[in-house]
Amino acid sequence: MSSLDARLAHVDARLAYEIDVVAAREAVASGEAVLVDTRRLESWNHGHIAGAMHLPKTAVDARLATLPRDRTLIVYGWGPGCNGATSTARVLLAAGLDVRELLGGYEYWVRNGFEVESSGVVSRRRPDPLVTAEP
Repeated sequence: MSSLDARLAHVDARLAYEIDVVAAREAVASGEAVLVDTRRLESWNHGHIAGAMHLPKTAVDARLATLPRDRTLIVYGWGPGCNGATSTARVLLAAGLDVRELLGGYEYWVRNGFEVESSGVVSRRRPDPLVTAEP
């Protein structure tokens, strides 16, 4: 395989595996996917994507059999600098589940002004003009 072919294969694999927040929101709304927060409990309690399932890394093995197998699991962590979702995704993929990783994680979901939940209250923050064209 040439260097160009290897790079194209890498990019194709990323596009098949990663999903941006807009596409993820649409997949969840259509019922095709469920969002899975892989962060620790303290982070979840601080705020999480509204409607997401909490599955911290420490609970993956115990809950593996209970996870939905009829929808894509879109895993996320804090943001681009966090690879916790990647390690959880590896375990879930190895167990035969359909998994994609949310680009930008919780940070970019919030920056896009999408629904978040904290203490049982769902809210939306003003979108960051650097990541979205929404007013």
